[in-house]
Amino acid sequence: MSHSQAMPRAVVIGMPGAGKTRVGKMAASLLHLPFKDADQLVEVQVGQTISELIETRGERVFRQIERDVVCDEIHQFEGGIFALGGGSPMTPDIYDALMEYRRLGGTVVFLDADPEEASTRAAHGSKRPLLANDAKNRWMELYRERQPVYQGLATVSIPSHGTTPKVMAQRLTDALYERVVHVSGTEPYDVRIGPGVSSKLRILLGEDTSRVALIHTRPVQRHADHVRALLRQSGYQVSDIAIPDAEAGKKVDVANGVWTRLAEDGFTRSDAVVGLGGGAVTDLAGFVAATWMRGIRYVNCPTSLLAMVDASAGGKTGINIPQGKNLVGSFYTPLGVLADLRVLNTLPTDIFVEGLGEVAKCGFITDPHILQILEDHAQELRSFDGSEPEQWIEEVAAELIERSISVKSRYVSVDLKESGPREFLNYGHTLGHAIEQIEHFTWRHGQAVSVGMVFAAELSSIVGHINQDLVDYHRELLTSLGLRTSWSGGSWQQVLDLMHKDKKARGNQLRFIILDDIGHPVHLNNPPLDAVREAFERIRS
Repeated sequence: MSHSQAMPRAVVIGMPGAGKTRVGKMAASLLHLPFKDADQLVEVQVGQTISELIETRGERVFRQIERDVVCDEIHQFEGGIFALGGGSPMTPDIYDALMEYRRLGGTVVFLDADPEEASTRAAHGSKRPLLANDAKNRWMELYRERQPVYQGLATVSIPSHGTTPKVMAQRLTDALYERVVHVSGTEPYDVRIGPGVSSKLRILLGEDTSRVALIHTRPVQRHADHVRALLRQSGYQVSDIAIPDAEAGKKVDVANGVWTRLAEDGFTRSDAVVGLGGGAVTDLAGFVAATWMRGIRYVNCPTSLLAMVDASAGGKTGINIPQGKNLVGSFYTPLGVLADLRVLNTLPTDIFVEGLGEVAKCGFITDPHILQILEDHAQELRSFDGSEPEQWIEEVAAELIERSISVKSRYVSVDLKESGPREFLNYGHTLGHAIEQIEHFTWRHGQAVSVGMVFAAELSSIVGHINQDLVDYHRELLTSLGLRTSWSGGSWQQVLDLMHKDKKARGNQLRFIILDDIGHPVHLNNPPLDAVREAFERIRS
């Protein structure tokens, strides 16, 4: 992977008085990017101010000149920040140019101004000829007309309610590094990846929600405090619910405690749940949301690499019982997922590294480029301690997360309920889940899956699907990332019993996900038991 990327680019739209020029300039300065303002480009071309142009030649001529200037600029826009006049998106040709720019991956940022603040600002002075008479009322008329158009064009909305231009400029800079993976299907949603995406909670939850249950663990208290503040600033009543960390939080009694709290706090079907933390928290929060009053809305805010690439997307929710992991659960899709890259800086190295197990899995089953990135950056990844520069996180870590989620979304979109192709996402999980169970969840999930992938590769080789070179590559790559490739706990009989309880098993027949080649997973149904035991013996320490 190259560290050189195209220059970030954003077109900023919004009402007069929203601060498009001021905020755009500040953001461009922070990022050392060029800044252009559509009104200024028009004025340079005609040699008049906008006011003089409209007074001498009329609004119709102004709009024609504006259309040509803006469309030309958008079509050749290579990078930086470009602020448009408030009425620009209402011109059909500009609207079409913005939609095409969006389709090609451009960012359209809507500065969603507070009507009272922005109309007051816009009413002052005489530089806004279209607001010359009865400015505040005219501003509100235009606002009602333009708001739906702005919202329809925007890839990012930044509310200005009660915030400073400096804060808005920082949110704009964050938006330029945001990546979005769309998970399609019967209930589509987006996974947003980038620094500061937690601020999108208000947009996802909407104005109809009054209460929000914020479910989190103690280790992410700092992030929970930040998100709770964001929710309260947006006017929501927040029920703060801390649960035990990791698999200890995925239990029936924990879920029951949360249900009890929701009942006491008066949660209805119009309210929502936000799951903040690792994969266990997002699983539990999603399960609570799916079961409370037969389903209320929820948003996942994963705080670990593992949760970002695995548990938070895909709509699988669940809890554990003594007899097995995730045996009780449901398929229930979130309103959206917000993977805030800033939380990665706070992760202990071992928790970051375990997430690489699931990342590597996505590379082995679908996207070989992931494996190349892992190879190229193995040393940096295995020693990750949060001190890496932001640019490195936004390039290397963000691309790994985006590609991994894209792999998952590809399978989830066609098979939400894991009846066929989605089972390929379980590569390495049949033995991995057994290890977790036998080790009483003292092993981290990604580490167990890493051993499980080596087991699956060995089984693939034994039954003649791949050669030994690919098995060796599994061991070499996973070891270079700081992941385990062998296990000495448990007995063959314990493992066999748990494999028969695996979700992929059918009756008394064992089923595995193995590889024919990198990027080509297949089902292996009821293989010879001797082959399975031989693969098991090969991963013993």
